[in-house]
Amino acid sequence: MELTGADIVVKCLQDEGIDYIFGYPGGAALHIYDALYRQDKVKHILVRHEQGASHAADGYARATGKPGVVLVTSGPGITNAVTGIATAYMDSIPLVVISGQVPTHLIGDDAFQEVDAVGITRPCVKHNFLVKDVKDLAMTMKKAFFVASSGRPGPVLIDVPKDVTANKTEYMYPRSVKMRSYAPVVRGHPKQIRKAADLLLNAKRPIIYTGGGVVSADAEETLRELVQLLGYPCTNTLMGLGAYPYNDSLFLGMLGMHGTYEANMAMHDCDVMLAVGARFDDRITGDLSKFSPFAKIVHVDIDPSSIGKNVKVEIPIVGDAKSILEDLVKELHSRKQQPEPGALKQWWKQIDEWRGIDCLNYDRNSEKIKPQYVVEKLHEVTQGKAFVTSDVGQHQMWAAQFYGFDKTRRWINSGGLGTMGFGLPSAMGVQLAYPDDLVCCITGEASIIMCIQELSTCKQYDLPIKIINLNNRYMGMVRQWQEFFYDRRYSHSYMDALPDFVALSESFGHRGLLVEKPSDVEGALKEAFAMRDQLVFLDFITDQAENVYPMIAAGKGHNEMHLNPGSGEPPQERELA
Repeated sequence: MELTGADIVVKCLQDEGIDYIFGYPGGAALHIYDALYRQDKVKHILVRHEQGASHAADGYARATGKPGVVLVTSGPGITNAVTGIATAYMDSIPLVVISGQVPTHLIGDDAFQEVDAVGITRPCVKHNFLVKDVKDLAMTMKKAFFVASSGRPGPVLIDVPKDVTANKTEYMYPRSVKMRSYAPVVRGHPKQIRKAADLLLNAKRPIIYTGGGVVSADAEETLRELVQLLGYPCTNTLMGLGAYPYNDSLFLGMLGMHGTYEANMAMHDCDVMLAVGARFDDRITGDLSKFSPFAKIVHVDIDPSSIGKNVKVEIPIVGDAKSILEDLVKELHSRKQQPEPGALKQWWKQIDEWRGIDCLNYDRNSEKIKPQYVVEKLHEVTQGKAFVTSDVGQHQMWAAQFYGFDKTRRWINSGGLGTMGFGLPSAMGVQLAYPDDLVCCITGEASIIMCIQELSTCKQYDLPIKIINLNNRYMGMVRQWQEFFYDRRYSHSYMDALPDFVALSESFGHRGLLVEKPSDVEGALKEAFAMRDQLVFLDFITDQAENVYPMIAAGKGHNEMHLNPGSGEPPQERELA
């Protein structure tokens, strides 16, 4: 059976089991759009900006674990999508991005809406393809989904010239694909796993540190088994929240720049660290010269280039986090040796002293709405069962600190790139994936405006997202840094000329609620959630002066945190062997 290239693209999506594709039409992609029109298996979601398409596909991928798919046209279509592609790349999220391109005979002629999509995206994709022959199209689609979803996941671009989508060839979609230059390792080396077990069992001050790789590998159950088997403290990165239950006694909370006092101090003082699916980025480590100076590190990651990249590693183990953790648990069960109880008891005694510092303390009797209080009430009212997306800034950190997560794929945020505008469109992807579940977007007045046009998409597809706008009339994190490090010179961080968010959301056909008093917070949340079938925009007018604590400043170590003045006195430093 001969099909046009456009029909082949759509047939490949069907054969991959793709439910949704997020996009925006334009001339170079119109053959593909016509093919979409002539079928009903793959549902197209029309966003209002291509950045919204890539963020929505990203949110869908994070929540489901399946690749998100984007369709854009050439020129500004693909350049508008680049921010979302880079966001997915930094956080290892599987996307397949299909971009229209000018006809092959015009490539390089500066034709209308021509850009070098392959060249532009090369630094921020896992791989990209330019398809010049319709006969290569089906195989290229198969390769793209394979590369995006295997190994360390990431975005893959397929650039398809318009004439390729018009030409015909026989259709055959491969069941599988092998690429000589790409064969990610899944199973960890048995000898390295035995070494890791030896090191862990002989630790006196151990810690288990996990990141987004545990989420990507669906390894949370095995992680929990390992932590409870050893009785060791566990901490998650921003991207790894939910992999270990927030309310378990072995969990120390999030670590890093705005992590808890106990997590950061334990990281600093530990003598053995098991790092799984985490890349030791600067927001986690602080000053590398001061990072975990006493620790021997076991680093588990599916990407060999991540191991040893930023910190010296004692035992590297390359492979899938779930597979390696399963093998490590089996190895530990096979041993007669147990962790040394006296040393572990002393370590937990020290950790409990650090826990005595109320590092997430804030004024609960304030006459102004505290953003932390809103997030706490959100968790209470939703019983911790909501999918929570966020934008980037102070509100993102408060969401991470105060909305306790006990499942993976419920916390959807831009970690590596820190992309303002991510929250609303990613919530659209999550809501489409889980239409019967509660989806909340925690945002700020500066972030939400960046992709506010997607309120129109939400109306078109009846997406009942609840938007929690922590409105402090500032670019809050920028203001906080200016307060701490720029002698309170608030250069262009105040948000003048803000819209009436209630009226704005209602102009798009949604409901809006303005909340100005702490006593009204809980009632407003309950009122919003009672409107199950409507998008509700809750505009909380919060305390402008509130800062995110704890905080590790640039150039500082984990043991040099800024604490909220009301947190209490840190315990005395002690000598470590």
